[in-house]
Amino acid sequence: MSQRQHRDNGTDQRLPLLIGLVAVFAGCAAVLSLFHTVSAPPDTGRELLVLATLLATVTISLPVKVPIRTRSATHATAWVETAIVIGVAVAPTAWVVLCTGLGVAIATRIMRLSLIKTIFTVSKNMLLAAAAGLALALLDWDWPPDRLGHIVAPLAVAYLVAALLDEALAIPVVAIASRTPIRHQFKTNWDLRIIGFAVRFVVALVTLVLLKVEPWLLVAVPPLALSLHLAYSTRVRARAERQAWQRLAHTTDALNVVDLDAVLHTAVAQAANLFSADEVEVELEEAGRTVRGNSETITYDGSPDQPSAINGTVIPIELKGYDDTAIGMLRLRFHGPVKLSERERYTLRTFGSALCTAVRNATAYAELNRVAEEHAHAARHDALTGLANRRQLLDRGAEQLGRRRTEGVMALLLIDLNHFKEVNDTLGHAAGDRVLTRVAERLRAAVHADDLVARLGGDEFAVLFHALPAPAVAAHRAETLLSALHEPIDLDGMRISVEASGGIAVAPSSGGMTELLRRADVAMYQAKRAGRRIATYAPTRDTADLGRLALGGDLPRAVAEQEFTVNFQPIVDLGSGEVVSAEALARWRHPARGTIDPLRFLETVERSGLLPAFAEAVLDQSLLAVRTWREAGFDLPVAVNVSPRSLLDARFPGAVLARLRAHDLPPDRLVLELTETLTLSQLEVVDQVLGQLRDAGIRLALDDFGTGYSSLSVLSRIPVHELKIDRGFVTAMETSAEATAVIRSTVDLGRSLDLAVVAEGVESEPQRRTLWELGCTAGQGHLFARPMTAARLLSALQQGAEGRPGTLAPALHDSGAVVRLSPGRRSGPRRPERLPHLPA
Repeated sequence: MSQRQHRDNGTDQRLPLLIGLVAVFAGCAAVLSLFHTVSAPPDTGRELLVLATLLATVTISLPVKVPIRTRSATHATAWVETAIVIGVAVAPTAWVVLCTGLGVAIATRIMRLSLIKTIFTVSKNMLLAAAAGLALALLDWDWPPDRLGHIVAPLAVAYLVAALLDEALAIPVVAIASRTPIRHQFKTNWDLRIIGFAVRFVVALVTLVLLKVEPWLLVAVPPLALSLHLAYSTRVRARAERQAWQRLAHTTDALNVVDLDAVLHTAVAQAANLFSADEVEVELEEAGRTVRGNSETITYDGSPDQPSAINGTVIPIELKGYDDTAIGMLRLRFHGPVKLSERERYTLRTFGSALCTAVRNATAYAELNRVAEEHAHAARHDALTGLANRRQLLDRGAEQLGRRRTEGVMALLLIDLNHFKEVNDTLGHAAGDRVLTRVAERLRAAVHADDLVARLGGDEFAVLFHALPAPAVAAHRAETLLSALHEPIDLDGMRISVEASGGIAVAPSSGGMTELLRRADVAMYQAKRAGRRIATYAPTRDTADLGRLALGGDLPRAVAEQEFTVNFQPIVDLGSGEVVSAEALARWRHPARGTIDPLRFLETVERSGLLPAFAEAVLDQSLLAVRTWREAGFDLPVAVNVSPRSLLDARFPGAVLARLRAHDLPPDRLVLELTETLTLSQLEVVDQVLGQLRDAGIRLALDDFGTGYSSLSVLSRIPVHELKIDRGFVTAMETSAEATAVIRSTVDLGRSLDLAVVAEGVESEPQRRTLWELGCTAGQGHLFARPMTAARLLSALQQGAEGRPGTLAPALHDSGAVVRLSPGRRSGPRRPERLPHLPA
């Protein structure tokens, strides 16, 4: 059973109980009155005439009333209490009680009231007579009084008792029957009710005065009463109409909204108040929607199939606009019988017309809003794939660039499908569109929630990475995305493999989205030219940098005058703090520009034809440092980055071995670092060169591991001894579970393949300890030492840490307390500078 049904049942039970209680008290009064009348019956003609007059007066006065409807209940202000008060003033109370009961019963029969209303009306008025008579008896009232002045006060008390009792009995019954708060009923039109009581009291007072002074003047009382009644009724109707028009104006104003839900919900609540209805229902035919409720709440909003729970009077009105086209129905529902007045029917028609206009306006606004949203969506989305378009990408990127200092790193991945033109030319544009749609779906499914996927046009897509913990994570996510595209697409029974190239760029410090997009585009075409799947933007490979190109003219002099120098950053055992090797980092001491970072000149060197001479100078300085340290008692290998171009020269292994022999060093004292993105390893000549280097005893390391697109495939082809974890993962591991997972998987991979693992960019003791706990045994970074000259590094080795030569940090554990699971070493986070590349 619903809450409303519980409330209705409670109402149905309380009303008979209240009326029954009133009837019981009235019955007691009737029994007492009958007993008193039988004991002292009227025995004169005058007394019989008084009884007859009283009976007639009560019977006539009951229908003369001013009704006020509240929902299906009506509260009528009648003249019967005037006749009762006059009766108890001139006749015994017992006679008046019995005459009131009989007269009211006759009147209600004539008026054809329902049984429950008849019982309540008869009982209530009998109690009024008994209470008024009792009040006069307590005041020692006796008719006729000695003086006219003795009439006013007792009569006022009796009338006040009757009026208050009438209110106390009638208003709760009306409130329960109409399901409205009793307090609301007492407050409604209270001033008019007081005026009505005062008017009727005056009529009663005048009647008694005339009866005392000159009875024949009583003929003036009916016209007086009629005049006052008409005036009072006119005032009540005027007030009711004024309030109704005010409520109508307020209601039509409340409908002046553009949201359809608000219009319907407002219409239900306002109509319930305006017409004092138990329930209001609005049905929209075209929308197939029905809304029901009352002045307090919406009880139903759904399809018209669900019937209303109220069974009673239904007053419908068709909702028609100015063009006489119907859009639905408005229905007022009442629990009991109700008939609207002419004014209320006109108000209902006016309200229906206003509601129809409001519904049409809200519907039109909703349609306009829908069209505007479609246009706005189309302006910011690709029509074919539903992805964001270039405009939205630029807007979102510009917005995120303003917040990147507080929300992490922002990066852009630009993706271009390889050989897509062949799909269009062979299978048609419809098939090509289906391929683009599938690619869009895979990209959307593979990105993180905060990332934005966009189609820039044709077969070009973009992914905006938001709030990355470190730049290196962008390459890791890019690999995941392009791997998602690798699975073949089924197209009309054919399996089409999608190949793509991607370029990654991290948000620049200046230039905004335009510069970010340009850099990603540069990186993508670098990937295409090199036959790689992914490339990360590096200023060294950006030919648009005119300043870097200008350095090309200074290269011959720099090589001839030995302006290239080498610094060394030590690689330390994370557990013991012992230095286990060093990485060589080239610098250009330019006479005019000062010290130049290798990122600014390496690609220029590679394209200048001076790469062999530059590489030989770097390798000579590196091996000379190793020889010096060895002679001082510190036998440390040196790691030198090798240029991919050098690996294309079959003479490169012989040149490296010649330099080792010249410095009288064993091959295992040299570690050649290869970049993970080295897809040149797919070429046969590269495989041969790397095989010769390894066979000769030279150690190979895979640099920046985890940021390339094909880590495992590279490991399967390149015979490396060591993996170096990119510094970005080490920097981000404290805040990024993703970066920690990459480090853990790299360490596990190194252990399973018997490879050393080195972490770059170790800058704090918590990072060092975390890496050690993850199983990484070696690292380099500012925590241990910044890049320095060979002589300064030797001095640092001789001095040592805590009096232990050869160490740069205190041990994390006691000697002999750790058993290594892997013979290799590892490394972590960032390194401040890249190594130079060895030439062929």
